[in-house]
Parts: sequence; C-alpha cells; structure tokens
Amino acid sequence: MKHSIKRQFALIFILLMTSVIFLCWLVNTLFLEKYYLSRKTETIYQAYLAIREAGESNSYASEEFQKKLEDVCNRSNITAYVMDADSQKQYVSSNGGEQLQMLLYGYLLGYYDIDKYEVVRMDEDYRIHRSVRGGRGYLEIYGRLSSGISFIMNTPLESIKESAYLATKFFFYVGIIGAILGGVIIWLVAGRITRPILGLNAISEKMVHLDFDAKYEGKDKNEIGILGENMNKLSQSLEETISELKSANNELLRDIEKKDKIDEMRREFLSNVSHELKTPIALIRGYAEGLQEGIGDDPESKDFYCSVIVDESIKMNQIVQKLLSLNQLEFGREVAQMERFDLTTLVSNVLSQERILAQKEGIKLEMEECPAYHVWADEYMTEEVFLNYLSNAFHYCMGEKKILVTLQKRKDKIRTSVFNTGDPIPEESIPYLWDKFYKVDKARTREYGGSGVGLSIVKAIMESLNQQYGVENREDGVLFWFELECADGMDGGKE
Repeated sequence: MKHSIKRQFALIFILLMTSVIFLCWLVNTLFLEKYYLSRKTETIYQAYLAIREAGESNSYASEEFQKKLEDVCNRSNITAYVMDADSQKQYVSSNGGEQLQMLLYGYLLGYYDIDKYEVVRMDEDYRIHRSVRGGRGYLEIYGRLSSGISFIMNTPLESIKESAYLATKFFFYVGIIGAILGGVIIWLVAGRITRPILGLNAISEKMVHLDFDAKYEGKDKNEIGILGENMNKLSQSLEETISELKSANNELLRDIEKKDKIDEMRREFLSNVSHELKTPIALIRGYAEGLQEGIGDDPESKDFYCSVIVDESIKMNQIVQKLLSLNQLEFGREVAQMERFDLTTLVSNVLSQERILAQKEGIKLEMEECPAYHVWADEYMTEEVFLNYLSNAFHYCMGEKKILVTLQKRKDKIRTSVFNTGDPIPEESIPYLWDKFYKVDKARTREYGGSGVGLSIVKAIMESLNQQYGVENREDGVLFWFELECADGMDGGKE
C-alpha cells in the first residue's frame, strides 16, 4: 500500500531520529567548547573562593583548610601553590604544585608578559586566563589578596575542538545505528498495529461487494477493537437492511406489472381450469355411470372402474393444487421473501431425496462438483423451481437415462442447469413451453400424469424474482436453466 500507516510510522521515526542527531551535532559544534570552558572556569573560581575565605579568617595554615583545598584539587584536577606575605609557602597541592612557585614569582614581579593570554574573568584580587606551556593548554588563575596571600592555580584544558569532534562523530555513529535499529523495531511494531487495520480494510472491501460473511475476530480492547465490533454490527445491520430493501424492491416491481394483468389472468384462469378439468370429470362421470348401471358386475371390472375414478380424482386434485399455487403467484398474493442462502446445499439436499426414485427408474442422477454459492432469492420458491425442472427431467429422460445438474457463476449471477438425455424439443414448441397447459407430446404427458402447469409455475416464480430462465436443446438431450443473483461479492466471474 503506497500510503500505508506502517510506512508513515517508520518514516516519521527515522526523520525524527535524523533531526535529533543533526541537532546534537549542531549543539556540540557551537556550544560544547564554551560550555566546557565555563564549567572549568567555575571550578577553579570555587577553589579561589576557598583560598579567599581562609585568608579573611586567617585560617589558611589550619589543617581543615589544607584538607578542604586538597579535596578540591584532587576532585577537579587542579594544581595549586599558596604563599603568605613573607613569600613563605602555605599550601602546595600534591599533584605538582611546587612547579608553580617560580611561575607565581614571575607573574608578581612582571617577568612574564601575561597580556598575551586570553582573559576569561578578572577582578582586583585575581585574573583567570588561558595559557599554553609545553604544547598543552591550561586555565590559570593567580592573584594577591588584601591579606597578603598570593596564589596560583591551573587546570589542564583538553583539546575542546578535538573532543567535540570525536564526541560528535561517536554520537553520529551511535545515532545511525540507533536509527536503523529503531526503524526496524518501529516497522515491526507498526506492522502489529496496522495488521488489524488491514483486516478491517479487507472486511470493508467485502462489504462493498455485499459479502457480509467476514467478521472481525480480534480481541483487542483498544480503539481498533471497538471499530471492529462496530463494523460487525454494521455488517449485520446492512445485511438485514439490504434483505428488506430487496424484498420491498422486488414487491414494488411486481406491483407495477400486476395491475394491468389481473383482469386478463382471471379470465385466463377460468378458461384454463374449465379446459383442463373437462377430461378427468368426463372420465369420472362415465366410469361412475358404468358402475351405477352395472356394466361390469364382476369384482375385477369394478376394481378397474374404481381405480380409474381414483386416479382421475388424484390428477384433478394435483391440477387444482398447482393451479392454486400458480394463481397465488400470478395475482401477487405469494410475496417473495428475499434472503441470502446457500444454493449449493439446497440443490444437494433435493438430489439426495430424489436418488431413490432415480435408482428405481434406472436413471443416473449426477451433480458437478462446485463451491458453496450464496444467492439472494426466496429459498422456498427456488426449491419449487428446481423440483419442477427435476420432475420434468425424470419424465422425459430416455436413451442413456442420465440427468446432470450443474451450478456455474456467470458474472454476478449463479446459473443452475438441469440436463437430461432424450429427444430434443421441437423448435416451434419452445416459445410455448412456459404457457399453462401446453404439452409437446399430449399422449405421453397423459401417460405420466403431467398437467402442463409445472413450467408455468417456474415462469411465474422467476418473473416474481425478476430473474432469467430458459431451455436449450443439446445434441443428446435437453437443458433447462435459471439464474439467481450472486451474494458472494460482485467481483465478476467466467462466462
């Protein structure tokens, strides 16, 4: 990701570290030498104050003063020489104070030109300056108090510029290593922080494609965890809302078309019922009158007459039930309840229930392997469509006696196909297959008990769902199909 938070964290940290390193280098270069000199000046000045305090109290010869000044010299690397008004030695530091005696005489008597040295601080009783002797730099203080005490002290000055350079160089190397290590650490830490964010991004992308199965499963209690929980709630709420909207939209589309068709459907229904029931009613009446008139007195004839009457009444009942279902659909009284369900599981369950019948009829019933496809539709109506296709395939299956069911994703649709081996449908009959009571082979339809209403129910259901359906002749049989809206995302598919 070009603008990822992980990368921004790392860049911000590296820039911050680089800025700190540069700032430290600048401070070292500009102020380290001055700071070092000021600290040294303050240290040697404190030693001077100790000498002046001893001179004012006339206690410079005491053991307490000696010990106090020795501690200051040892702690701060100061060399000191102190003498009284009679030029008698009063204190000499143990780290080479004797060497300063002649230098003090030279300063007091004017043997040395001290004006060539850089003055750091000066008062009427002392002078602090920087001097160079033997190739080494020193910070010196000398003077004569009103009590007659003369003193000289110095402390070596290391090469400030060289020290500053070495310190800056060392800090630069340490800073670079620290920045690299810090960058790696912040990269790993940022990855840990952004990982759940990327998970939420993936979930949101699926939600864009109306796939609400993915849920945030993190256990964090921070802001990201709260966001994940809210996204789960949002996903559930959107799925419910979309389901309601699809149902409402589907019902609205049907209402628009329904108004102009109601009168025509009523007339057509009455005409079709009277036409379709005419034959079984005539048969029932004829055989019933035959029984009444005693045409067949033997038990075998009576059983035959009764069985015909029972069979015809069963067919009439089936016709009436299917017509009632079709009537409910066409009049819009049976509203499609749009929901998201697993179409693959539905088809597999129906086939499992029909395998016994297939074995009995010697039919090879197969289903091509496919993933779980989720669709938006009415689950009950979808099962009714598939059962009608399957029943039709059973009745017309011939030749190899094979039925093959396939589910295939085609862009944003899932197509369900039912193929059966047998004779093709005459091309002139295909446009009329979906009409009520239309039969391609009326003799054979009568033989297996078909009513010619099943495909009309398919048509009514698919139109109520606003989806496509159809039939195709194949080289060795016939294939019926229908399509439903895919609910597994809108990322496209093979055609």
